[in-house]
Amino acid sequence: MNNSKPIDICLLLEGTYPYIRGGVSSWVHQIISGLPEYNFYLVFLGGDASSYKEMVYELPDNVVGIQMNYLLQKSKVVKPSPRKGNSYAFHLFQQILGYFQNTDKPINNALLQDILNNLGDKKKLSVDDFLYSEASWKVLTEIYTEFGGSHSFVDFFWTYRNIYSPLFELAKIAKNLPECKVYHSISTGYAGFLGALCHQQTKKPFILTEHGIYTKERKIDLSQASWIPSRHSAFDASLHKKIEMTRGTWIKFFEQLGLTAYHQADKIIALYEGNRQRQITDGAPADKTNVVVNGINYDHFIEAYDLRPLEPPKVVGLIGRVVPIKDIKTFIRSMRVAINNDPSLEGWVIGPADEDLEYYEECKTLVDSLSLTDKIKFLGMQNIKEILPKVGVVILTSISEAQPLVLLEGMAGGIPCIATEVGSCREIVYGMSPEDKALGACGEIIQIASPNVTAVAINNILSDAEQWRKMGDIGRERVKRYYVEKMMYQSYRDIYKEQISWQE
Repeated sequence: MNNSKPIDICLLLEGTYPYIRGGVSSWVHQIISGLPEYNFYLVFLGGDASSYKEMVYELPDNVVGIQMNYLLQKSKVVKPSPRKGNSYAFHLFQQILGYFQNTDKPINNALLQDILNNLGDKKKLSVDDFLYSEASWKVLTEIYTEFGGSHSFVDFFWTYRNIYSPLFELAKIAKNLPECKVYHSISTGYAGFLGALCHQQTKKPFILTEHGIYTKERKIDLSQASWIPSRHSAFDASLHKKIEMTRGTWIKFFEQLGLTAYHQADKIIALYEGNRQRQITDGAPADKTNVVVNGINYDHFIEAYDLRPLEPPKVVGLIGRVVPIKDIKTFIRSMRVAINNDPSLEGWVIGPADEDLEYYEECKTLVDSLSLTDKIKFLGMQNIKEILPKVGVVILTSISEAQPLVLLEGMAGGIPCIATEVGSCREIVYGMSPEDKALGACGEIIQIASPNVTAVAINNILSDAEQWRKMGDIGRERVKRYYVEKMMYQSYRDIYKEQISWQE
């Protein structure tokens, strides 16, 4: 890295590249590598530093700097002591917090500037004052009385602290980034809100790309969250209200982060039309939105296609991380049903298993309980080009996706696909435009969490060699026509050029 080089694009990355493998991180690496004429600076946002120990990507030469920031990092413990706090600063802060309680409107420019001017300033609104001052307590109790008075004050107190503390760090980051020409966030959430603050601070262009819809994915996470407290019997109605209050507060917080990012962005990019429409529904100005589909290096998979056997291998490959959103458990249950019909089948889980070790252990326990120990293999990270000729069908049982690169890679290798009805999977498997649809299906779309339906699709595709090859060839042709990475590179080259040229 060369920190002396001018920065063209400042990428705002939340919990992804270069520390986590997966679709979004792969895409970021693609974009940086595919646009060598631009210099990139990386701003990484994580929770706690202990979760991100080593980079899993080698940074391209045009990455000229990287900054790591941890929003949940425990700072030096300050002994609580009586303090008044700046009443005026907390009055402004209360106005800001009102937007997180009522998400009908984005936080306006004036209040964004107040966040930048006040949060973290020891003379105005320091973190210590937020945690311990009389002025902060007054704001907290007034918000509780207005919005949460029928729920546990203890739960409200800790939710309040945990939710709003990262805003102080985001304001600090926004005020101390090196000069660049364009800010580009790869999600809404914390990274998107940081982009909004940077845009307000510098008046430089702000681009927002969403792969999945961040707010929707956080709602899924929150619906499954085990950290939301449970102190009473599950039959106690008050417990349900308490949990829903906590979830609701977090959901509104993420909704406001997204809404503000949408309104501050100069250009909002989705991977497919369905997500563009979802962005508009969630408050994105329609005239700022457009679609740029993912692309892959088609030529990289020519050898994999050439090695494809005439008969389908009796292997079902799920390429993805072992995490709940990929619903590995439904894949395992599907394989139990499919193997009952064809005992020669195997299921391979191809991807990292260290992101959620508890879930990984649950998956292995499920494998054992269904007597699939010899049939389901967890292979970890593999060279996809080398493994594709050994796989009969690429499958995704995810409960949420955007535009999965693994489907495109499997298709480029001539392998049929099975995917749940999420994200752009239907367009990938059945086609986007009338011309694309005329090519035919390169696999099957299935319902979420439906092992029996999934098993039928597996057995159908792998039982007819001629149809299997035909589906694989359709998928390969679809990638060649519509999903080649050169098209994606040119789209982003044009977007960057347009935004930079406005400043010259």
